[in-house]
Amino acid sequence: MKHIPRKRFGQNFLTDGGIIDAIVDAIDPKAGDPMVEIGPGLMAMTQPLVERVGRLTVIELDRDLASRLRLHQQLDVIESDVLKVDFAAVAQGLQTRQLRVVGNLPYNISTPILFHLLEYVDLIQDQHFMLQKEVIDRMVGAPSTAAYGRLSVLLQWRYAMQEVLFVPPESFDPPPKVNSAVVRMVPRATPAPVDKRLLEELVQVAFSQRRKLLRHTLGRWLETKAYAGDFDVKRRAEEVSVDEYVALAAEVGAAA
Repeated sequence: MKHIPRKRFGQNFLTDGGIIDAIVDAIDPKAGDPMVEIGPGLMAMTQPLVERVGRLTVIELDRDLASRLRLHQQLDVIESDVLKVDFAAVAQGLQTRQLRVVGNLPYNISTPILFHLLEYVDLIQDQHFMLQKEVIDRMVGAPSTAAYGRLSVLLQWRYAMQEVLFVPPESFDPPPKVNSAVVRMVPRATPAPVDKRLLEELVQVAFSQRRKLLRHTLGRWLETKAYAGDFDVKRRAEEVSVDEYVALAAEVGAAA
């Protein structure tokens, strides 16, 4: 029976064979890799991946699709909302400390998924995701550009990231109304030590009114933290580099 894509799950199924091959080549799966696929759907990427790795763990929320996936003898199916999945438990089950995570992420919740996985970054070898092109632009955005923001800072602190492939709407069924792309995310071996919660709060405040100078937002927040340093708040949030934000969070944390 043909599966009807469900809008509430953000389902757009990849159907372009050339694009699928290019994505799998970019992932470069090896036999025995402890790989987890988020949202396998109709197995467009799942089958070529499992043929290379031998066995694959997949996370699927749609119960009808999960039932189909269980018929595949080389798949271990986790039927769940990915935001509720404990990736530490998944790694333990696979007897590994380094997961490889891939997927065509539902565009309506892609950012929450990225932040959820950030909690498990120490257990990640690499991540390859298909996402809305606009989201990837924000992920890899450079300072002093419109794309640069909270997502850029928090992810670039922990990952080296690269857009590896552009994917047009006609590669999907049904075609989404946006362009897509594939991003490679490799955790940094020695990220700057900083309290993640504090950095998140700091960046959230900084970009809360990105058109205003930071003295109106971050400056006031720094006052509540009794910060006595000389951070320049006569700039806008997008003019501050990732390293500067991280260093400021470390200073604030050390003074607390």
